[in-house]
Amino acid sequence: MQFSNRLVHSLRSTNRKPHEYGFFMQFKASISSLKVAWRKDPKLDQAIESDKKWKQCARVVKEVLNEPGQVISLHYLEKRRERLGLQVKIKTFLDWNPGLFDIYLDRVRPKSEPVSFVRPSERLRQFLEEESRIFVNNESLLVSKLCKLLMMSKDKVVSADKLVQVKREFGFPNDLLVNLVPKYPEYFNLIGEPGEGKSFLQLVKWNPEFAKSVIELRAEEESRLTGIRSRPAFNWKLPPGFFIRKEVREWIRDWMELPYVSPYDDVLHLDQSSREMEKRNVGVFHELLSLSLYKRVPIPILGKFSDEYRFSNAFSNVFTRHSGIFYTSLKCGIKTAMLREAYKDGELIDRDPLLEIKDKFLELLAEGHKQKDELLRLQREMVQKDMEMMAVSNNDLDYHKCEEEEDAVI
Repeated sequence: MQFSNRLVHSLRSTNRKPHEYGFFMQFKASISSLKVAWRKDPKLDQAIESDKKWKQCARVVKEVLNEPGQVISLHYLEKRRERLGLQVKIKTFLDWNPGLFDIYLDRVRPKSEPVSFVRPSERLRQFLEEESRIFVNNESLLVSKLCKLLMMSKDKVVSADKLVQVKREFGFPNDLLVNLVPKYPEYFNLIGEPGEGKSFLQLVKWNPEFAKSVIELRAEEESRLTGIRSRPAFNWKLPPGFFIRKEVREWIRDWMELPYVSPYDDVLHLDQSSREMEKRNVGVFHELLSLSLYKRVPIPILGKFSDEYRFSNAFSNVFTRHSGIFYTSLKCGIKTAMLREAYKDGELIDRDPLLEIKDKFLELLAEGHKQKDELLRLQREMVQKDMEMMAVSNNDLDYHKCEEEEDAVI
C-alpha cells in the first residue's frame, strides 16, 4: 500500500504544527476505538502448522531430559501423554520416531519384574553436543538479544523467571541464568534466586551499539546503498485479496507519517494514549518479534511483560489495528503475533543463526524416519520371500501328490 505525502506537504507549506489540526486531536482520541476486521492468512498459518510435529517431538525429548539421570519408565511417560499433547500412545509415538530414544528393560526394585525404560539414544546425545556447540558459536548474539530485551524495558530490569519462561521463543539456552549471565557481569546483574518468583535481571551497562532497532539499522543500510538519507519506517503491506476500509487506510497513511519512535528511547514522558506512544508500542512489538527465533511470539507470552514494557491491557489490539505490519494467527488454539515482513509465501526470509539447532533436530528426525522406512522395506521383502517360498513349497507338494496318484492308478 502506498501512502500519500499530501498531509505532510500541507503542514510544511503553512508552517503549522500537527497539533493545531483538529484531525490530530481526533486521531489521538480514536486510536483505541479503531476497528480493523481480522482476516485469515493461510500461508502464515501454515508456517505455524508445519512446525507442530517436530515441536511435539521436542516436548517429549525435554520431558525425558528433565528426569533424574535422563531416564523414565515407559509407564510413567505414558501417564504424561495428555499433558504432552500426544494423540497416540507413547509406544506408538516412539515407533513413529525411532532414533530419539532407547527402550530397555530394568527393575524398579531388586526383586521386582523388569519394566521398560526410556533414555536418550546415542544419536540424540550427539545432537545435544551439536546444540551446545551452536550456542557457544552464537554467544555474542545471545548476549546482544538479552541486553536488548533489558534495554527496552521501563527500568532496565526484567523478571528472571519470565525470561526463563520465554527462552524458547528467543533461542536462549536452558542454562541462561546459570552459565551465560554470570559470564558477563559487565552487562548483567542477577538479583534474588530464580524459581521463587522474586528474581530479576538488571542491566549493568548500556551499550549504544545494541540500542539500534531493526528498523533503524535497515534505514542506515538503505542510506549507505543509495547515498540518500532514509528515515526509519515500518514496512506496511497486506497480502493480495486483503482489503481495509477507506477511513482505516487514511488513518494508517497519516499514522505512518509520524516520526519513528525507537523502542530504546526513554518514553516515560509520553501519555499512554498518545499517538507517539502508539508508535513506540508498535516499534517495541516489531523489535521483540524481530529478536524472536521465528519472528512470531504467542500473544499471552508477550502479555507477561506488560509491566516491563508498559503495555496497556488492550495491547493485543495493536496487531489487528496494524494488520499490514503484523498478523494474528489463531492456529493451535492460541493467538500468535507474527511479523509479516519476515515471511514470504509462508517461509522465513531472514533466518536467525540459532535456527541451525532446529535444522539439526530435523536431520535427527529424518534419519530415524529413514531407518524406519528401511526396516519396513526389509520386512516387506522378507514377507514376500516367505510367500514365494510357501508358493514353491505348495507347488512341490501338489506335484508329488499328482505323482503318487498316478502311481496308484498304474
